[in-house]
Parts: sequence; C-alpha cells; structure tokens
Amino acid sequence: MIQNDRLVIAPEVADALRDRRPVVALESTLISHGLPYPQNVEVATASEQAIRGSGAVPATVAMRDGRLLVGLAAGDLEALATAPGGSVRKVSRHSLAEGAAAGGWSATTVSATMIAAHAAGIRVFATGGIGGVHRGAFDGGSPSLDVSADLDELARTPVAVVCAGPKAILDVPRTLEYLETRGVPVVALGIDEMPFFWARRSGVPAPLSVPDVTGAANIVRAQAALGLAAGIVFCNPVPEADALPDALVREAVARALKDAADAGIHGPATTPWLLARVAEITGGESVKANISLIVNNARVGGLLAVELARG
Repeated sequence: MIQNDRLVIAPEVADALRDRRPVVALESTLISHGLPYPQNVEVATASEQAIRGSGAVPATVAMRDGRLLVGLAAGDLEALATAPGGSVRKVSRHSLAEGAAAGGWSATTVSATMIAAHAAGIRVFATGGIGGVHRGAFDGGSPSLDVSADLDELARTPVAVVCAGPKAILDVPRTLEYLETRGVPVVALGIDEMPFFWARRSGVPAPLSVPDVTGAANIVRAQAALGLAAGIVFCNPVPEADALPDALVREAVARALKDAADAGIHGPATTPWLLARVAEITGGESVKANISLIVNNARVGGLLAVELARG
C-alpha cells in the first residue's frame, strides 16, 4: 500500500473518483522519452482531450520529488516535455523507489502507471503499446532473457489496459503465451486477430475478442466479481486511415532487428533504438501511426471507463 503522503491525486481526479465518475490513467514516458518537443506535449494534450471527449476525466501520472502525481496540470505537462535531456528518470516497478529517493521528475512506464492508478482507485489505463517478450529471448537469439516488466505487472495489478497490443518489434506469440501463463486475459476489440501496433492485423489469432466496449466492460466486471487480481489487456487496432500495410511493418521490423544486431544494440536501449530505426525506414509513417493509435486508445479508454461507471 502506498503511504498517503506519497500519492497526490489532483482535485479534479479526486472529485471524479469520489463521485464514481469515469477516470482514465495515462503514462508520462511518452512525454519525456517518447516524442520530441513540441510533439510530445501536443500528443499528451490530445490524449487528455480525447478522454474528455468520451465523457471521462484524464489522469496523467508522473513522479515528482518522491511523490506519485495522479493528474497533471498543463504546466506539469510542459515541464516534462521541455526538461533537459537526461534530467527526467524513466521509472518502472523496480526503479520507483530509486526515483522517489533521487527527487526531481520521473516519468512512469506502463507498470509504474498501473501501480499508481490502482492505488488511486482508477480502473482503466490507456497507452500506446505494452512491452512483451523480445524476439530471441527464449531461443538463444538474444544475449539476455529480455521480458518486459509490463507483463508481470499485468499479472498482479487489476487495471484494464487499452493499447494497440504488444509493440510490433516484439515476439507477439510468445508474449501471449507468457500472459496466458500469468493469468492475464488478452482481448481484441472489434477484430479477431492481434493488432500489429502500426498495422491493424498481425496474422496472430486473438485469444479472446469482443465487438465493442460494452463487451469489454462485461469482462472487466466479471473479472472483478470472480476476485481475480490481474489486469486485462484490451487490444485496440490503429485507426484504419492511419494504419500501415501489414507487409510494410514486417519488412521494416525485420530490417530494424538486423540493423540492431549488426550494431550490437541490446538491453534497455533496444526498444527505443528499434522504434527510431523503424521510423527512419518508413519515412516517419510509423510515427504518424503511433500518434494516431495513442490518441485513439485514449478515446476508447474513456468510452470503457464511462461504460464501467454505469455499474
């Protein structure tokens, strides 16, 4: 349990939670580590507006001076977006205490945002894509057993996560196997396949699927009623107008993975390096798709929170 003095809930968010109105959490690594300024603050603001447009209250999460902030003011978003490079820590479950002890700003990843959201009583969290099992992690093709902390957090923290699935640079089938083993439902929204992050279809059958947010809300309610203390991953495909062709994504990812291996990239640097390389290969089209899916996931997260608030 997080001590009261370590969790600061913004007044608007606190009022909404007290009145049982819908709230959606958002992470902050997108702002500090995901996109350049001013694109980062524009996307963060657009995500919050999309949630409001769905009828819910946004709660962007970050850490400052050892306290988890649930709901950031516009000035906070700007401060994170314009902070000098390297001055904002990126914190996950394993590094939350380090970030708190160090002081200053820390941006929350998927796992850290889930921790804060659950502590505040927020049931829905919207993000771009979750981490997962890196390609080669279990077959000797990687120099390390690289599995994202997101997956174990999903197994232990009961928050519904709306995303575009695991990032396409990851091993999607093995990520699904890992989540199944850890008891985490993975549900595709309005599609029978797993989304492929920048593309709508991966060719990998979805373990479960529902047609809309009403079906998604029914699963969240049933999970809670059964006392199952795990999160749920809702995979929402990128809007069709901004999606990249499946074949282009496969080709770009394959090239980026080869380039990373040739350059000796591994460990925590792998994901940001690969995402940047895919952006280069696609002439920036992957970035456009990424922005579109982030904002769309926020919108759908808002719709899900509204549905859940109905009881």
